[in-house]
Amino acid sequence: MPHEIVSREQWLEASRALLAEEKSLTHVRDRLAEKRRALPWVRVEKDYVFQTPEGPRTLAQLFDGRSQLIVYHFMFGPAWEEGCPGCSLLCDQVDGARQHFEHNDVSWVAVSRGPLAKLQAYRRRMGWGFRWVSSAESDFNFDYQVSYPEGTRADGVDYNFEKIPDPGVDELPGVSVFHRDDSGAIFHTYSSFARGGEMFLPVYAWLDIVPKGRNEGGDNMGHWMRRHDEYPDDGRRAAPTAQSCCGSAAV
Repeated sequence: MPHEIVSREQWLEASRALLAEEKSLTHVRDRLAEKRRALPWVRVEKDYVFQTPEGPRTLAQLFDGRSQLIVYHFMFGPAWEEGCPGCSLLCDQVDGARQHFEHNDVSWVAVSRGPLAKLQAYRRRMGWGFRWVSSAESDFNFDYQVSYPEGTRADGVDYNFEKIPDPGVDELPGVSVFHRDDSGAIFHTYSSFARGGEMFLPVYAWLDIVPKGRNEGGDNMGHWMRRHDEYPDDGRRAAPTAQSCCGSAAV
């Protein structure tokens, strides 16, 4: 849409007014973060076991010696051949951050119901370094309300803390946070679903400051977003080659 063209002085006046609103939002976000950390906890009583490249591992072992664990519920069902594009966009941005928060007593792992071999093949294709494990042989995804096999959704599903109509897919995204105390007890402290995941998408923060914004069109991020190895080369930059975890080009 056309934009008003003004003098530098008028632009500064408008920018100062916007800055006041941005500061207000920052303060609201800070208060919300405090409330998030102050939520009551639920003790995890069930013994969940996950399939990993190193063999079966319990939820406690996924903490990797740290006291805090972030689980990303990645949409990759048992019969899927590729991971969800939106989940892939989010996970493209994890490795750079986790090398910092892992030094602040926080572990991070992606969990999906897909077979471990498929998850690891897709992880190599995308060039990711984070851990990704399969919950195919446990109730984990069902208990944390992100998986809904066909035949179970006719009356709607419980997602994002409410009942919603049949989403039409087996898997939905989310984040769950856990704490492990000195005695080994594990507690579920926080979960976020649906658009709550946007706070983990720095790409959106960058797009939100440019004139075209997220440029999503009528079908949300699907208007432009692709898996990072599926973008066409537009000739303005060299298209990156996806690397496997050993540094060779992914096939």
